Amino acid sequence: MTQPAFFVLTALADQPRHGYGILREIEELSGGEVQLRVGTLYGVLDRLTADGLIALDREEVQQGRLRRYYRVTDEGIRALAAEADRMAAGAGAARRRIAEGRRTPGPVIPPAPGPGLAGGLA
Repeated sequence: MTQPAFFVLTALADQPRHGYGILREIEELSGGEVQLRVGTLYGVLDRLTADGLIALDREEVQQGRLRRYYRVTDEGIRALAAEADRMAAGAGAARRRIAEGRRTPGPVIPPAPGPGLAGGLA
């Protein structure tokens, strides 16, 4: 799952939202780290809709403009939960490695010269 798809599903997990509301929610959820462009958002919405992970909830006209509200489907919630579990497992593996002291490689010890090798017995 792509990062934009993950954040769109997360933004819709609690309630239906329209495009601009999704963009604002993603920015808030990511602490400002993820800022999708409108074109990217609508491409993600189209893909998630085609995959059955989100659905059109309703359409409203406000100030002469059509707003489409999207909601996450049950399948979308399952996919989001699976992705969150996968990410948590990966983060846990990284934390374990760091705790084990594998953050930086140990010293590189060159092999001892052997017979027939430069510096060895010939």
